Amino acid sequence: MPRTKRKVRLDVLLCERGLFPSRSRAAAAVMAGEVLVGRERARAEKPGQQVAVDTPVDVVARRRFVSRGGEKLEHALAASATEVAGRRALDVGSATGGFTDCLLQRGAAHVVAVDVGRGLLDQRLRRDPRVTLLERTNARELAPGLLPYRPDLVAVDVSFISLRKVLPAVIACTADRFDCFALVKPQFELGPGEAPGGVVRERAARLRALAAVARFARDELGLAVLGFYPSGLPGPSGNRETFVHLAEGGRHAALDDGASERAAAAAEDLWEALLVEVRRR
Repeated sequence: MPRTKRKVRLDVLLCERGLFPSRSRAAAAVMAGEVLVGRERARAEKPGQQVAVDTPVDVVARRRFVSRGGEKLEHALAASATEVAGRRALDVGSATGGFTDCLLQRGAAHVVAVDVGRGLLDQRLRRDPRVTLLERTNARELAPGLLPYRPDLVAVDVSFISLRKVLPAVIACTADRFDCFALVKPQFELGPGEAPGGVVRERAARLRALAAVARFARDELGLAVLGFYPSGLPGPSGNRETFVHLAEGGRHAALDDGASERAAAAAEDLWEALLVEVRRR
């Protein structure tokens, strides 16, 4: 009769394997859904579940943010050396809350998360007292009276609509001095003929999209264009999404039309370098 294999608690096994320094850390990873058990790689549910001592276990990398959006904004904030700590922010097109999560982790005092949808924001962020959620709210209809404060830091990620239709209402809500990072999705800034299959493949077309948003912000809204930053992650269809960094008019280091075009081209060059690096991995 075969000997029954000894069983132990999962959190104990994880420590015995050297995967975590303590049972509390192991338990936290299990509860966060980061531990896979058995040859079927089923997600573990309880730190105290009994498992055989030779059970295969694996720890998956924990996502830093609740969605890819957080990684995109993090890339732009880091590249621009923008200070977030203590600022009151606005996340337009919050969806799951990647931008909101990124802003909070960087020390934002509060974030107002706005989305036209409902029930999208991650539950952890919903419970966070630093987050005010405005659901079923169209960004084009934003007004200062809808917000608890005038934000001095804004992040915008909208789809199926041009930023040029959203920015006027958003900027009307900001503080006198502010930074705005708006994610330019070229397929929504150009005519349908320039985005076959919803993907903008031509460099010149992507640059036209960036120039159109920057020119609108500068000429129609009186804003300063400070730079362009690749999101670091292509969109779901492969589009290269790039942030334009805007601020109140008159800001030091604002780019004129020519400098703006050169900065956009540099961002496009950086995209090429990033994609080469991704292919090497």
